[in-house]
Amino acid sequence: MKRRAGEREKERKKKKLLEELGENRLPYVTPADADFHQLWKTKYSKLIFGKSDTVPEELHQMVQEGFLTLRKHDCFFQDLVRIKGKDFVTPVSRILIGNPGCTYKYLNTRLFTVPWPTEGYDINYCSPQIQDACKALIRLNDYLHIEAVKALQGQNLFEPKETKDTTVIDREQNFATSLTEKGSVSKDQSSCCVPEDDYISLKNRTSYNLTLLNYMDPLQMLYLKQEPYFGMGSMAVSWHHDENLVERSTVAVYSYSCEGSAVEESNEQKLKGRDPAVWHVGLKVAWDIETPGLAIPLHQGDFYLMLDDLNMTHQHCVLAGFSPRFSSTHRVADCSRGTLEYIFGRCELALQNLQTDSDSKALSLKSLETAVVKQVEEIHNEVEFEWLRQFWFQGKRYLKCTDWWLKPMAKLEEFWRKMEIMTSLVLSEVGKEEQIEEQRNETISCFLLVLTERQRLRKEWTARLSMGDHHSLFIWCLGQYQDCEQCPLIQAACAKFTSAAAAEYNSAFCTSLGIHGSCGETLQRMIQR
Repeated sequence: MKRRAGEREKERKKKKLLEELGENRLPYVTPADADFHQLWKTKYSKLIFGKSDTVPEELHQMVQEGFLTLRKHDCFFQDLVRIKGKDFVTPVSRILIGNPGCTYKYLNTRLFTVPWPTEGYDINYCSPQIQDACKALIRLNDYLHIEAVKALQGQNLFEPKETKDTTVIDREQNFATSLTEKGSVSKDQSSCCVPEDDYISLKNRTSYNLTLLNYMDPLQMLYLKQEPYFGMGSMAVSWHHDENLVERSTVAVYSYSCEGSAVEESNEQKLKGRDPAVWHVGLKVAWDIETPGLAIPLHQGDFYLMLDDLNMTHQHCVLAGFSPRFSSTHRVADCSRGTLEYIFGRCELALQNLQTDSDSKALSLKSLETAVVKQVEEIHNEVEFEWLRQFWFQGKRYLKCTDWWLKPMAKLEEFWRKMEIMTSLVLSEVGKEEQIEEQRNETISCFLLVLTERQRLRKEWTARLSMGDHHSLFIWCLGQYQDCEQCPLIQAACAKFTSAAAAEYNSAFCTSLGIHGSCGETLQRMIQR
């Protein structure tokens, strides 16, 4: 609900901005313009740009070989994302690499990390080359972390301005704990000492836990959207703020465009505006028609940092050149609801309401309190629609790199099956005569709301299957929802809900909900194909 309201607000602002512009275009500048550096300094000072010659050559070589390896092994995939209730295939192909068990959600699509080498985790990569590529990316991650720390130190952006106390600003740095002592930055990289609180702030806002890799060959695209406000040309990625990040955290982007002689020749020419042959990052102040935009060229090995609140106050886009391009976008993703640790904890909370009789081994619910039932069913929905369906919707893409996710997903499916049984038990209990009518009606009313949402989401996901080859999700769903007419859960639903609204619900419920079928066998068949 909140997300939809946000989308409507963005659309309203965009429409208003375009109406104000009419047939006109806003001005923008490139480094070739005389007023570029002054505008950068006054309006875009939290954008830090690094030329390729400032990055160690060995790191360039490792990372760029890693990009090509992942491309060679077909590890990049276009995502099916949802914008304003409609599904779109992204022009850019992507893969997420990062901390084991982390996910990143954007535009209603959850991506699952291919884990980079991490101490304490046994990660079985499909080939030594893919392992080397992941090693290269964590090396790049460490390098960009150090660069981000130095950039924040250079601008005194240790903490959010509104929470920084004047005593923190004024206190001497010579008694503070240095980043060198903490191991984040070596002495030859930074001699600056910062207070302990500032060190924690720096660490939290620059410790990238994943990178979203992008690849696109513009010449292979049938159509690219044109930039609408400034006339900057073809866009690979439209204007946006990066989503689901830790507040005021730094975003770091490393760019590798496979430039050829045609691009080099184009760079020699004196063009008005940005060179269309060269990739650029575009920036603008969000929803502003007064401030000119920026278009900064990106060549092999260049990188840039978006510091502090720049990602919130400004928007950025990626302007396509002529050559294929890779990028690695390092983020401090907000994983408060997006890790295996989190979702396993939620499952364990739900299953606390399920008990097994020591003699008969029969399952029953500990409590039928409305709040408890509601919480369990909401977790049930979260597991199914935020994790299982998201994972299998993307098919076997992760098996191109590693089988790491199969075991935790199998465990999640086991939790999910138990929660399906708990749904059945609720229906069974509310139908018993000894139930107090008032309590039963309250439970059913609450229960029906959650199940109606489940029905809506299952319909939505069924529709999404038609958008492409999502055989893995289809097989998973088929394994869960066979023999529906014989399922006691379906029969109970039909018998207990008698209102007109419930009758309408039952029709769809009977075709979408069941608890029979072997998920484990389905997974094995799918993996073997």
